[in-house]
Amino acid sequence: MGSGQVTDWQGKNVTVAGLGVSGIPAAKVLHGLGAKVTVVNDGDDARARAQAAELEALGITVRLGDGATLPEGTELVVTAPGWKPDKPLFTAARDAGVDIWGDVELAWRLRGPDAAPWLAVTGTNGKTTTVQMLAEILKAAGLRTAAVGNIGVSLLDAVLGEEQYDVLAVELSSYQLHWAPSLRAHSAAVLNLAPDHLDWHGSMEAYAADKGRIFEGNRVACVYNVADKATEDLVREADVEEGCRAIGFTLGAPAPSQLGVVDGILVDRAFVENRQKSAQELAEVSDVNPPAPHNIANALAAAALARAFGVPPKAVRDGLRAFTPDAHRIAHVADVAGVSYVDDSKATNTHAAEASLAAYESIVWIAGGLAKGAVFEELVTKSAGHLRAAVLMGADRGLIREALARHAPEVPVVDLDRTDTGAMLAAVQEAQRLARPGDTVLLAPACASMDMFANYNQRGDAFAEAVRELGAGA
Repeated sequence: MGSGQVTDWQGKNVTVAGLGVSGIPAAKVLHGLGAKVTVVNDGDDARARAQAAELEALGITVRLGDGATLPEGTELVVTAPGWKPDKPLFTAARDAGVDIWGDVELAWRLRGPDAAPWLAVTGTNGKTTTVQMLAEILKAAGLRTAAVGNIGVSLLDAVLGEEQYDVLAVELSSYQLHWAPSLRAHSAAVLNLAPDHLDWHGSMEAYAADKGRIFEGNRVACVYNVADKATEDLVREADVEEGCRAIGFTLGAPAPSQLGVVDGILVDRAFVENRQKSAQELAEVSDVNPPAPHNIANALAAAALARAFGVPPKAVRDGLRAFTPDAHRIAHVADVAGVSYVDDSKATNTHAAEASLAAYESIVWIAGGLAKGAVFEELVTKSAGHLRAAVLMGADRGLIREALARHAPEVPVVDLDRTDTGAMLAAVQEAQRLARPGDTVLLAPACASMDMFANYNQRGDAFAEAVRELGAGA
């Protein structure tokens, strides 16, 4: 496949795997470029049939209920990011010598000659926040930008749309990176690495390797987390352009070629003239919302990428001040009778929950849900000193209860043997009973939500509604 000029696509037989948020736009774009597109999809439900009808009206072939076999004559497969690499469709493609691209690879190949460079972010947790912070910083510098990729504007829209960008802030998941072999970012960051999605990748090593692809071919900076050696190892292993630098971020005082924190100030010792002897003030810790430790780390990573792109210090400060976090991400809901209630429903894995639990002194912890194969020993060991009590609910709450019994036996635990939607109100009422003035009641489930709720947003909304009921009765 060539550089993506229309002539390259005319009459090409392209198979798009998956009818989803990336599959449908990919199919439409490729069809518009003159390719002969066949979409294959495992599911054959009412929603899939409606989506198929929309594509078939355009002249795109759709095969429902059969995502396993490779259509005859396929010259390229473009896959949705979530499809596992061991699917029979991909085995058949590899055996036939057919390339497999993800939506990110397709967008990368379709960029025009004057395309905006990409500042890319991956990591187990904090990606979305970091990319949103980065976009705000770039905007504060007067640059035309958007937060794209795994969030916000679709990458294909950003690359092919009418709007002209100076630079793109790109969030990339490990799935997307797996299927993006030729991506070459201006600069990129890996925020952290913790076990996640191992059922998809097959092993921690494979997961880390896919994350590390973000550094391949970087031109200016590979940004890593000083506190997470695995991220630095990925920089060492990456094949980058000559002159590309390794830039660390730390919550401590920064060494040369790092960004860090000194006396409540975010400082840069990487992108200054004399980094051995001088540092540039960027912003105050109080400019970061919320100023929890892991969020300050996100801000430093965003600042590092922006500085790599040449953004002035004032824009870092102004951008961080302009940033507002998404709902259900360490969101303060209310104070009731001297107790603070905080919604971090987005903490769907142990790594995110650990960061959340580290942000408060004395916590009544509401946790539980679907564990997705996670273990909770390390989380409980690290967080035990912050726990006043725990209230557990959801399908896999027993795993957390056992970890608490082993590693924090002195912490009182309420085990709510319920998975109905009313369980959240009961959990909040139990937490109120256990909390003392000055405590934080923290919803940081460390689990997915689908055993009880449609998604983590609905779970967070149920928590906020329950807290409001407490407040009404206070």
